[in-house]
Amino acid sequence: MRKEEVPQDVGIAEGLKEVTYAVDERGRYAPVPSAGWEPKNISNYQAWEQILKKVEQARAEVEAGRVSPLAFHMARNQMDAGLLARYMGLFRWQVRRHLRPAVFARLKPELLERYARTLRTTVEALRDISLAGEMRIPGRLKDGDGD
Repeated sequence: MRKEEVPQDVGIAEGLKEVTYAVDERGRYAPVPSAGWEPKNISNYQAWEQILKKVEQARAEVEAGRVSPLAFHMARNQMDAGLLARYMGLFRWQVRRHLRPAVFARLKPELLERYARTLRTTVEALRDISLAGEMRIPGRLKDGDGD
């Protein structure tokens, strides 16, 4: 593909450019900024829709009392117990144990603060998922438009 043919379909990148490579005037590959490409935007939107479904499933599980709010924040950050354990310096079994509501309710403030920092939230929002902001798909308006 030639430099002037690089797609500039605005979408999920929300105005940011990514580097792609195309053939320049001398026939050499050169980096070219691109706003996006429709097929890539579509697949990224579909992936984000799946992520949002998982977050909403986790929210429902928390509200039903089956898991602790930690599960919701893990879903929001696209983490599993193993990944969060590595970031926290804990064993996976410890994070899984903290997913139990009764155990989570007894966690020490210091550990809650570490979880909050790692998950980029506050201790209050960590405990009460209603304080967490609503997630949205990048590049789309709130009502789902913007394709």
